[in-house]
Formats: sequence, C-alpha cells, structure tokens
Amino acid sequence: MAAWLCISPAVVLFLTFVLGPFIAALVLSFFSYDLLTSPQFTGLDNFSKLLSDSLLLRSLINTFAFSFGSMVTHLIGGLLLAIAVNGGINRVVNYVVRSAVFFPFLISWAAVALLWQYVMDPAFGLLTYYLKEIGITAPNWFAEPAWALPAIIGIDFWHTIGYTFLIMLAGLQTIPREMHEAARVDGANSFQRFIHITIPLMSPTLFFASVITFIGAFQIFDPIQIITKGGPNDSTISAVMYLYRVGFEAFQVGYASTIALVIFLIIMLVTILQFVGLRRWVHHA
Repeated sequence: MAAWLCISPAVVLFLTFVLGPFIAALVLSFFSYDLLTSPQFTGLDNFSKLLSDSLLLRSLINTFAFSFGSMVTHLIGGLLLAIAVNGGINRVVNYVVRSAVFFPFLISWAAVALLWQYVMDPAFGLLTYYLKEIGITAPNWFAEPAWALPAIIGIDFWHTIGYTFLIMLAGLQTIPREMHEAARVDGANSFQRFIHITIPLMSPTLFFASVITFIGAFQIFDPIQIITKGGPNDSTISAVMYLYRVGFEAFQVGYASTIALVIFLIIMLVTILQFVGLRRWVHHA
C-alpha cells in the first residue's frame, strides 16, 4: 500500500494525460465528431479517408525530411561540440561554452520563432545584412519552397542542440582516458582514435540521442505554425500541424484522432526499427 501511495501521483498523471487521451483518440477515430453535435459512428471511414488524403501524405513527407535533417545535424553537431568542449580547455571557458550552447534550449519556441523571423528577414534581417556584406544575396527564406524547410531545420538546430550537446558530453566523459592514452602510445593519430575508440564507445549515447531526437522532431509544430503556417505551397506543413488544422480549424475531430494514431504508429515503428538495429552497431564497453 505504501508503494502504491508513492507512485499514485505518477499513475494519476499517466492515466489522465497519456492513457486516457490515447483511448479517447482510438475511440473517436471510429466516429464523425465536430465538437458541437453528437458523435456519429462511421466505422472505418476515417481510416479509408487516409488513403486518398494527398495533403496528409505531403505533411508526412515533410515531417520525415525534417526529422532526418534534425537527426543528422544534431548527432554530428552535438558530438563535435562535445568533443571540442571536452578537449581539456580552460575550466572557465568550458563553463561559458556549455552555458552558451545550452541557453537557447531554455527559451520558448514562440520567442525563438519571432527572433529568427527578424534575423532572417529578407529586407532588414541581421543574417541578410552580413551575407550582403560578403557578397551573397540572401534568399527569401520563408517564402521560397526550396529554402523554407531547411531554414526551419536550422532554427530547430540552434534552439535544441544544447540538449543533444549535454547528452554527448556526458557520453564522452564515460570513456576512460587510459584507452586514448594507450592508443596514442601505440601510434594512433587523432582521427584513428576517434573512429576506433570514441565512436564505438559512444554508440549507446548516439543511439539514445537518435531515438530522442526523432521522437521530438516528428512532433514539430510550434516554429512552423508561427513562422510559415505550413507554407509556402504546403512545403513546410508537418503531420502535427495538419492534425491541428483538421481537428481545431475544420472541427473534424474523428479524422484528427485517426491522424494522431497514424503519427503514433509511425513513431512507434521507427523506434522499434531503431531498437532492432541496436545489436548491430551499438557496442557496450
């Protein structure tokens, strides 16, 4: 009884905000419901509608592209930043760099989105100004389909790289220095030590970071809603943003619940695939 009392707050929160909404979405996916009238049972109509929804397909393609770009930039950038900070620099400088890299992660997405809208403004933005100073004409980042999604990926990198950086730094600090010193004595250069010691021993950390990054990236919504609203020409619309449009703008709550289940299944399947490949490339010391 004492144990159940201790975990009861977590159980209540889980039932209220996780399991309860999931069951509600599962049930509503079989209904037509607009929040104003009584739900009407429609069977599998919402699921069959998925197959002919071209905008849903476009949003999923955009979301996969964003998630892949986010994973690559975060894993590479986070690891390189962690290696640079972990390289025995002055303790004060080390602390300042850690704080500077992590600080943007503490800022709300709304503030970050507004900040970068100003920085990347094609008329008077700071980035536009400095690119012009070196002879480069900046594109209209958020109005051109070819640049809008990469720009969002870059903003997301600036905002969230601090979290990945800390994960990578913690992983680096678990690698015994003796292994690098022994390899150095044996004649291994920095690149060889990175490939044969750092990467294998960091593989559990890289795996964890890849799973967390994909789950977070696939649910991207805030910066797209604030900056581009899915445009131009739906080139940045994400799956969660499309779910929001269907559920809270078109009031098709039943169909929105079906889309939510699709997003859940995709995240679950990709995570399972990542765990299936766990034994092939993750090495434990």
